[in-house]
Amino acid sequence: MATATAKTGVQSRSQLSQMTTFVWSGKDKRGVTIKGETLSKNAALLKAELRKQGIVPRRIAPKAKPLFGSAGKRITPRDVAIFSRQLATMMQSGVPMVQAFDIISGGVTNPRMKQLLTAIKTDIESGSTLNEALGKHPVQFDALYQNLVRAGESAGVLDTVLDTVATYKENIESLKGKIKKALFYPATVFAVAIIVAAILLIFVVPTFEGLFRSFGADLPAFTKMIVAASDFMVVWWWAMLVGTAGAAFGLMALYKRSVPMQHLIDRTSLRLPVIGGILHSSAIARFARTLGVTFKAGVPLVEALDTVSGATGSIVYSDAVKRMRDDVSVGYQLNTAMRQVDLFPNMVVQMTAIGEESGALDTMLFKVAEFYEEQVNNAVDALSSLLEPFIMLVIGTLVGSMVIGMYLPVFKLAAAI
Repeated sequence: MATATAKTGVQSRSQLSQMTTFVWSGKDKRGVTIKGETLSKNAALLKAELRKQGIVPRRIAPKAKPLFGSAGKRITPRDVAIFSRQLATMMQSGVPMVQAFDIISGGVTNPRMKQLLTAIKTDIESGSTLNEALGKHPVQFDALYQNLVRAGESAGVLDTVLDTVATYKENIESLKGKIKKALFYPATVFAVAIIVAAILLIFVVPTFEGLFRSFGADLPAFTKMIVAASDFMVVWWWAMLVGTAGAAFGLMALYKRSVPMQHLIDRTSLRLPVIGGILHSSAIARFARTLGVTFKAGVPLVEALDTVSGATGSIVYSDAVKRMRDDVSVGYQLNTAMRQVDLFPNMVVQMTAIGEESGALDTMLFKVAEFYEEQVNNAVDALSSLLEPFIMLVIGTLVGSMVIGMYLPVFKLAAAI
């Protein structure tokens, strides 16, 4: 049975790859000119299909591919969140699933997303369930998404589960955006400071250096230091640029491939002042919301924890959740397992315990998620307010030091005169 399903999936994808998007125009029974785009194997089949719909085709041609970006943008988690919301809305309105995919793909502008939706629709038409069709695209639909859809299909509440998934995706993407905003500010300050310093050292300081040489005066030590740095930058700026870019790419590659490196950076990030608190709150919020969604959908707790471990956005928390999963699998209560890992605040543990005792664990987890999402939001706003004067201080100190260093010889000459 599994082999037959796999063969069907391969055949459907093969058929899809052989199809072409055609642009056509024609007249309907009223004589009104209409236009459209349709995926078909060839122009003859499309012409026959249009005639069945009462349209007399006048022009059918393959859609021209753009010179740049013909493959389209990559499919982002936000694209998946929007798709989930649209599909949930249509299914709740009673629209058949295949027709819903047709409607959604018709409004998508990204060719990659359109191709993905068409492939899923083709698999569903071939007899696959939505979960099976999504399982062939694990990059866009992770294990959590598939588990929720499978639970919804099994319980006969797929439309409700899809609505929950859509809300979950939107909240998680909003949280990710806030974290990126928090981390972007310090990176921007650092980058602007380096660029300003490089411009001054390469273009401004050499001008002053030529002026000082014409005076023939002995330069102050601070000015000599700035001039030496300028001479080095003028000669070796390209080596520093290449070295910085190489080090950045090297660290990124090492981070992706080395688990110890990931642990080191993750633990260090969580200990940073301000930023560390934001990352802690973010990981707890993502843990609580993801576990709440999966538990509400009817996924068993141990299986839910296994899925949640990869959704926290932190290796430290991911390892902790896996330890909790092992503890729960041997009979521990969730709140007891949370206490053992020593990562979750007492409030989170207590609310989880209350949820377990009252049979409303998902409700309590959602309240925890909302609280910590608000914490992240407030912390990001506070960080933005703190960094604005810090940016001015850093750049002002950098530029002011160089200006003072360049004008010290002028002050010295004026004093001598």
